[in-house]
Amino acid sequence: MTETLLDRHDAVLFDLDGTVYHGTRPIPGAAEAIAHVRERGGNVRFVTNNAAKSPEAVAEHLVRVGVAAQPAEVSTSAQAAAALLRERLPAGAVVLVVGTASLEAEVRSVGLRPTRQYDPEISAVVQGHSPDTCWSDLAEACLAVRAGAWWVACNLDTTLPAERGQLPGNGSMVAALRAATDCEPVVAGKPEAPLLRTAARSSGATSALVVGDRLDTDIAGAVAAGYRSLVVLTGVATAQRLLAAEPGERPDYLAADLTVLTREVSVAELEIGPQPGWRVTVEGAVATVENTAADGDRLGLLRHLCHVAWSSPVSSVRAADPLAEKALASWDLG
Repeated sequence: MTETLLDRHDAVLFDLDGTVYHGTRPIPGAAEAIAHVRERGGNVRFVTNNAAKSPEAVAEHLVRVGVAAQPAEVSTSAQAAAALLRERLPAGAVVLVVGTASLEAEVRSVGLRPTRQYDPEISAVVQGHSPDTCWSDLAEACLAVRAGAWWVACNLDTTLPAERGQLPGNGSMVAALRAATDCEPVVAGKPEAPLLRTAARSSGATSALVVGDRLDTDIAGAVAAGYRSLVVLTGVATAQRLLAAEPGERPDYLAADLTVLTREVSVAELEIGPQPGWRVTVEGAVATVENTAADGDRLGLLRHLCHVAWSSPVSSVRAADPLAEKALASWDLG
């Protein structure tokens, strides 16, 4: 009997932009894949580093792009930051908020008292993205951090995608406060573990699977949290980036997109490792690819190459035959 990913994992933690949608455009097959996870009895969580939007707003956006979602299924870095504050601070402690009203509401929901101005009673500072953050907000936070307040950043994303291009993200504002205080924040969002662990706990998962398109946030977060991960190639991950991945950002499974969750594909086929149809040998730092079966799968080749590159120093890849050359060219390799 074929063991699939949904047989092995009882909850799937989905990244959003680049995995489920591109801004306002749904990624083909994503909605059907998420529905299939639910039909199979798996729990679903939508995990986002975005601390500016409430779970209700995120769920509404998902519904607009055709993905059924409830606010309770959404886990944000604002929620993860609030959970960290609750674990460390006594009830009623004062927390200076740099971010949106949604972040402020999360702080209040865990029994803490949000404020926007410095006061000697402040126990912590929590910082999340807001397009309205200005110098005066950072100044209040600076005073609090320099006075010894515990500093939590929702995420360190230096940029965020917009229709006009990449714009400054929360990490850019965090960098300004870091420069002014010589302090480092505790980080709640990906690639750190708290956000994914909060999402997994809320789903009751015993074996969560993290799915995303970014190695440096989604997959690195999964590694930090101790969860298995699937990288999909619908966002920023590329073949070259995968081959160069550091140990802390290497996925367990690789697929083209989320539709793999709807098919009876074996775990063994999706795992990074040797794949049928290909032989890869390494001499020096050069990997040579040879096709050994006419139906050799190009995704299988990429999984095989990742296995080789992650265990041996590989600086270049070359083909030994026309079929291998064609497959490598499809990944912009060779």
